[in-house]
Amino acid sequence: NNSVKNLVIVALSLIFYAWGEPVYVFLMLACVFINYLIGLWINAANDGWRRRFALTFGLIANISIIGVFKYAGFLAQTLNDCGFEVSVPNIALPIGISFYTFQSISYLIDVYRKDSPVQNKFSGLLLYISMFPQLIAGPIVRYGTVAKEIHDRHVTAKDFADGSFRFLIGLGKKVILANQLSEVSDQFLVNGLADLSAAGAWVGIIAFTLQIYFDFSGYSDMAIGMGRCMGFHFNENFNHPYCCNSITDFWRRWHMSLGSWFRDYVYIPLGGNRVGNARLLFNLLVVWMLTGLWHGAAWNFVLWGLLFAAFLMLEKWLPVHKLPSVLRHGYVLLVVVISFVIFNAES
Repeated sequence: NNSVKNLVIVALSLIFYAWGEPVYVFLMLACVFINYLIGLWINAANDGWRRRFALTFGLIANISIIGVFKYAGFLAQTLNDCGFEVSVPNIALPIGISFYTFQSISYLIDVYRKDSPVQNKFSGLLLYISMFPQLIAGPIVRYGTVAKEIHDRHVTAKDFADGSFRFLIGLGKKVILANQLSEVSDQFLVNGLADLSAAGAWVGIIAFTLQIYFDFSGYSDMAIGMGRCMGFHFNENFNHPYCCNSITDFWRRWHMSLGSWFRDYVYIPLGGNRVGNARLLFNLLVVWMLTGLWHGAAWNFVLWGLLFAAFLMLEKWLPVHKLPSVLRHGYVLLVVVISFVIFNAES
């Protein structure tokens, strides 16, 4: 019985989240309840302006929640750095808030666009948002991907076998590779930073570049595998990103659920690439500044995002694709490695 299975998954998901965040589990429940009501509101509205108003209200509610809990301290500190005396709030960052907020926003927009059906049961939406395999480390699962499977799914022996194998692959990436690479990286970039040599800097940042891939793709593999064991089919999140020949291709392969989210809900609504050069520049800067901020509330993440915006613009306006494949591949790896210097910076 899928209803019983869903209740068990929801209960385990809430226990899992409360284990690390006993207080903020109530914040997540409140967010789900707000989005549940707004989804019903959008679906019940019988004319365009009421639907737009309901969607706008929902977007403001979600952005306000993540704004307060993730970015209020960053904004206050930035104002202080600019000479304005503002008290900096000491707000602990709720685990997974970036993931479940973005899933909530995509749910409301998809219901508004009629791309996905509204979820009439609170327990169904709670299952979608709180599902423990992808709750704290992704991938960002669209509601339409799992809408039918919430109430109608069947787990076959093949599903369970494939899911278990995928989970073990992810666990191996995390424990055997990422954790060991982090030891190498920390030896140079943390413990040995005071007397770091040029060679040590390269070893450290290359180790970090490999660590962050095996770490994040490992988590995604584990989430996809656990989801498969329960009858859910999540989309892929990584597709050999270090094998690409352009920055554009890199972002089609790296954290694919985040890239497609910004494409569908920010970049295309802004006009995408069907606009003049000035507007295209604006669109890219907005998307990549937000992409950087999504990763963390600090200026190094903003700079990291804007660095990729600069190279994506370069590839649109210069014939980089005409270079030999080996040069393009080398250039991409160099840009990615240097970008993670900025990503890893703490000051």
